Amino acid sequence: MIRFDQMPREEMQAMCTPMHEILPRTALPAPPAGPHPSSTSPYAPYPSPPGQQPLSGALYLGSLSAMNDHALLRQHGIRHFVQVIEAAWAPPIGSGEGMSAYPIDIRDRESVDLRPYLEGACQYIERALRRGEGVLVHCQQGISRSSAIVIAYLIRNHGLGYDAALQFVRRRRACAKPNPGFARALMEWEAAWRNVASGQRPGMSRRFTS
Repeated sequence: MIRFDQMPREEMQAMCTPMHEILPRTALPAPPAGPHPSSTSPYAPYPSPPGQQPLSGALYLGSLSAMNDHALLRQHGIRHFVQVIEAAWAPPIGSGEGMSAYPIDIRDRESVDLRPYLEGACQYIERALRRGEGVLVHCQQGISRSSAIVIAYLIRNHGLGYDAALQFVRRRRACAKPNPGFARALMEWEAAWRNVASGQRPGMSRRFTS
């Protein structure tokens, strides 16, 4: 249970904010010479005007209230959602405008094994960002479950260690704090990726490095 009377002011303010930008839009590597890759490919960025470098999407971390603020989502160009929340609480995603969701039906409990969900979630985030579309990772309050997924993405795709990724996220959303079980899973995730870093595991990408 969260003790609000013991929570620092900046964490309380962060909880009252529906979402925070974790990674801004950044320039993508120039495409190879020749025909532009098919836009139907999940990894192909949308074509940009001649002479203009394509941009990635932005990554956001937030709470259920952000998911329910449709105007806010449209304002930030968010079309894709990692919903780290029990299925009964997850708002439905409209089928129009290319919107999609990646559901992770788990509770915020230390006993929950987060590891089986990390690779799929990171791949989903990467595909959307590389297509220039915004992604919101959310749970109930934007504190534990969703922050754990974002940290996993920073470890996998940016080469950060757990501690560095946690601090990176907390500088943007001060209330972010994976529960102890999630933290242990993320440290194991970091160790696994450190072991394969030199060999560049297939599908591994470290673009958008901050």
